[in-house]
Amino acid sequence: MNLREEMLYKALRVRLVEERIIELYPTDKIQSPVHLSIGQEMVAVGVCQSLSPRDLLFCSYRSHAFYLAKGGDLGEMFAELYGKVSGCGRGKAGSMHLAAPDVGLMGASAVVASVIPHAVGAALAAKRLGKDQVIVAAFGDGATEEGVYHESLNFASLHDLPVIFVCENNGLAVHARLAARQAYRIAVLTRSYGIRTTTVAAGHDPMKVHHAFTGVVRRARRTGRPELLEIHTCRYREHVGPGEDVAAGYRTVGEIDRWKARDPLILEAARLAGHRPRILAEIDAAVEFAERSPWPDKTELLADVL
Repeated sequence: MNLREEMLYKALRVRLVEERIIELYPTDKIQSPVHLSIGQEMVAVGVCQSLSPRDLLFCSYRSHAFYLAKGGDLGEMFAELYGKVSGCGRGKAGSMHLAAPDVGLMGASAVVASVIPHAVGAALAAKRLGKDQVIVAAFGDGATEEGVYHESLNFASLHDLPVIFVCENNGLAVHARLAARQAYRIAVLTRSYGIRTTTVAAGHDPMKVHHAFTGVVRRARRTGRPELLEIHTCRYREHVGPGEDVAAGYRTVGEIDRWKARDPLILEAARLAGHRPRILAEIDAAVEFAERSPWPDKTELLADVL
């Protein structure tokens, strides 16, 4: 596969995984709320394509795409959603707290903006220990309204830390639109902290996301300075859950359809169809692994609790 085809394969894999989650969710086998990335897959895929396993990634509760794009195990992900002991969090984490530290996915969090200072702390450690790695914090536009976001930007810039802030800007915080929440522009505000900012308007295009992020990574490795990459994107489904949400009245079908009209997973569906059997077989095996896996017993109750 060429680079574009490889990224489309990875994005299709994420979408088919989440479509299976939609199918399974009404059965109550999934023991966790889910925040789907359908429509936003190209962000995670384009970003993770430039990262090595030694580079660390912290992400928000909309974590499935980043977990899979960074190399997390699919069977362990489904087992975690099922609440099984073979899950990546031994059944305790659920969808919103996925982690795969063996491939550099250091964790997701349900608390808005909470992973951002974790990433900054990891970048401080990397600098002091002389590690050749960059640290990435991925979050939604709503996280930029939290105080810890501003504190983290200031600290990272002041101490010249190799951290890359990736903002998935879908213009929404649950049902609240950007204009109702922010008196600032994310890119302009970030520059006020002395942090270089790059914006990608075409978040549906994996090559544009990848090209922009590759440049950001190269500069971060060379300079050791923080950067921010803002990527405009669109989630097709509701904020939390498997359904549609147009009936809620805060956006229209037309808005979503404008993004879908540029979505390569839709536009090139016929050409990509040849990849589907392989991916679906992998998903089937992962779901079977989750189904067969045991539940945690009472010895797990306080294990790993500090």
